[in-house]
Amino acid sequence: MSSAYVPADLRRRVCVQARYRCGYCLSQEKITGAAMEIDHLFPRARGGLTIEENLWLACSFCNDYKGDRVTWLDPETGRSVRLFNPRFQVWAEHFDWDATLTTVLGTTASGRATVEALKLNRPLLVRARQCWVAAGWHPPQD
Repeated sequence: MSSAYVPADLRRRVCVQARYRCGYCLSQEKITGAAMEIDHLFPRARGGLTIEENLWLACSFCNDYKGDRVTWLDPETGRSVRLFNPRFQVWAEHFDWDATLTTVLGTTASGRATVEALKLNRPLLVRARQCWVAAGWHPPQD
């Protein structure tokens, strides 16, 4: 979790913009029962600022796995690529769901690298998604 102070009004704006869900794995706060964290897209450890354009929501697991990373290796090409930026990129242009709607598929270099770096298909989350799909809660409808 970020230790930077984020003013309440700014936090609310980011939460609304992100639809109260993780920008990476799309887990919804109301389903997980856990508050989302404010993610510094360009990490504070690398000089990122606590300004609206640099903030988005992330679940604690995605935020922890991301840490201060901004790049990761694309498993298909082996090249270092920038991680997906949920504020400025469209999730559906970089990811898709498998046929069961429980596994995230990276469809671009950035998407594939993000799936790997943030462990978007961690087993516990995939099992949770199975329950969410059965309940009609997943995937989120935009």
